[in-house]
Amino acid sequence: MDDLDHQLIGLLRQNARESVASLAKQLRVSRGTVQNRIDKLVTSRTLLGFTVRTAPDAGTHRVRAVTMIRTEGDADAVLKALRGYPEVRALHTTNGRWDIVAELATDTLQEFDEVLRQIGKVRGVANTETSLLLSTHK
Repeated sequence: MDDLDHQLIGLLRQNARESVASLAKQLRVSRGTVQNRIDKLVTSRTLLGFTVRTAPDAGTHRVRAVTMIRTEGDADAVLKALRGYPEVRALHTTNGRWDIVAELATDTLQEFDEVLRQIGKVRGVANTETSLLLSTHK
């Protein structure tokens, strides 16, 4: 996957019902390019389907966590790469020891383990620390 694929997945994560024409305009490529990329991502099983996002309190049972990320080099490139992971629900830049905080959500611990491995391999990620979210209190 290249940067365009990551950007496309990020846009689909925000709205999987977005039209191909609208995606193409946002990515500044042709509609054919977007459709071909989507087809390729589906065929390669990178995209396993298109789904509905629910509110965190809608009763879904998901593994949720925050991952703190220290970057080396271009933090913007790391942010751009992370936007392509559907498990990454939100990204925050911060000060102090960590440069980026990523909110993650998966259906299983196995999926969680895999996305953590993938994040660790992103070029520019120097170190990570992850905490599972056990319960939420107002």
